[in-house]
Order: sequence, then structure tokens, then C-alpha cells
Amino acid sequence: MKVKIDASGLGRSRWYEYFIRFVFGGTVTALAGVIAKRFGPEVGGLFLAFPAIFPAAATLIEKDEKEKKERAGRDGKRRGRAAAGVDAAGAAMGSIGLGIFAVIVWQRLPHSALALVLTGATLAWLVASVAVWELREKVCRRARAKWSSASDRQPGASAQQQSVDHQEVR
Repeated sequence: MKVKIDASGLGRSRWYEYFIRFVFGGTVTALAGVIAKRFGPEVGGLFLAFPAIFPAAATLIEKDEKEKKERAGRDGKRRGRAAAGVDAAGAAMGSIGLGIFAVIVWQRLPHSALALVLTGATLAWLVASVAVWELREKVCRRARAKWSSASDRQPGASAQQQSVDHQEVR
């Protein structure tokens, strides 16, 4: 999988999709403000860290992919869910990096210059997010290789017998 930027989707979005994202994001942000006022900025900050746009974006991604497949005459339900799932996985990986960013800012800001702390925390977020993505890719590659080799085996034969059979073929 290649990571790339594709801005062509911006032109395909409808005005109400942006409106949904704006309203949902604004609502979550306002609720975080109410929580911060009632329980303090530490607790409110946790709720503000909630990816406000993600739920709206995931539903719109699912809908868009589904519509694309249906225009081609196919059932797009599965494709839409898969696309939303990939987006969710990416959000989760980025959130791990965001957590690291938050810990660095929380620990270092009282003792260091703002620009230095934010620069370091941003670099840590980037490195952590990419590292988590790379780890996921490595695990998925191994799993695919394992599934592939398992599907090549003969049903009912032991792994040891199949290894012997494979060596005899050579």
C-alpha cells in the first residue's frame, strides 16, 4: 500500500457533508468546553482530544465508496465498510502518536520553551504514528504469508507430512 495525497475528493464532496462535519466537530468541542468548565481543564482536554470529525467522516467515506460501487452496478456495502475500517485504523494509529504528543507537552511544557516542546512533541507524534503503521504492515504481511502457506497445504495432512511431501517434489 502506497501512502499518497489525493485532493480530487474535495471537489466530489457535497456542501452538506462539510456541514455535517462542522456541526459534529463544533458540538464535540462545545461539550468538551462544558466538561472542562465543570470538571477542570485536564478532564476537558481528554474530551477535546476526541477526534471530533472522525465519526462523521467515517460515515461519509462509507457512503461515498458504496455509491461508487453501486454506480458501477455492484453492491458497494462491503467496499464502503472496508474503506471506513481502513480510515478507522489510520485514526487509531494517529491517536497513539497523539497520546505521545500529549504526554510530552504535559511533562515538558512547565520546564522548557513552548516552541521547543511543540516541535519535539510533533516529531515524536510523527515518528510514533509511522512506527505503529510500519509495525501493523509487518504483522499483516506475516499474517498474509501464513494464511497463504496454510491454504497451500493439503487438507487433513499434518504440517510435518506436508513438509516431507514438499521436499520429495523438489
